[in-house]
Amino acid sequence: MFMYAIITLVVLVVMFLASAIRILNEYERGVIFRLGRIIATKGPGLIILIPVIDRMVKVDMRIITMDVPPQDVITRDNVSIKVNAVIYFRVMDANSAVIEVENFLYATSQLAQTTLRSVCGQVELDEILAEREKINTQLQEILDRSTDPWGIKVTTVEVKHIDLPQEMQRAMAKQAEAERERRAKVINAEGEFQAAKRLTEAGKMMAEQPIALQLRYLQTLALVAAENNSTTLFPIPIDLFEPFIEFAKKKNK
Repeated sequence: MFMYAIITLVVLVVMFLASAIRILNEYERGVIFRLGRIIATKGPGLIILIPVIDRMVKVDMRIITMDVPPQDVITRDNVSIKVNAVIYFRVMDANSAVIEVENFLYATSQLAQTTLRSVCGQVELDEILAEREKINTQLQEILDRSTDPWGIKVTTVEVKHIDLPQEMQRAMAKQAEAERERRAKVINAEGEFQAAKRLTEAGKMMAEQPIALQLRYLQTLALVAAENNSTTLFPIPIDLFEPFIEFAKKKNK
């Protein structure tokens, strides 16, 4: 009978220790409730609770990565798109994260979804595509301000993917092609303008020095003669012979 009493006592002690002792990791904190009232936040390490009277809620203090599922958004210019994002946040105050909101993970997820739809719906599609960093900053500021009473710090928000309708993708491809053609025509016109400007300057110089035109003509003949042509016909301007004619006139006099 005495042995049974000892065994019963040992079993009770083991059960008491099993329900009273908790071990928290370095990244965990325990919010302790005693008879329904919060008394302290403990951890990490060994925690001793009073069975039945005390209750502990563990809170992970590490940075949490949460994926925001794709949201149907209508932009300000009436384009239907799907946008998803990822948010990074951590619990800064374990007490607030437990007592201020029922489930801070679910609450943060729902808030991120509604905020993503709201922010993207206030801007045009081109702004979402070209100024993604601005959108990310705006989302982060709104979420951080809204979750601050819960003891949560939102550090980063990134828009991951923007799914465009097929019609919009084709329209954007046509727009990009037209823009490239416009740039090509502008560059070509600019080149023609510069060439014409240089030719005009060259013409003015040759008009002032007629011998320059003759030298240029002879240089062209040399270039053409270097080609492998069997027969080459050149028109010879009369002006080329004027120096010889003048020389002959002077000699006859």
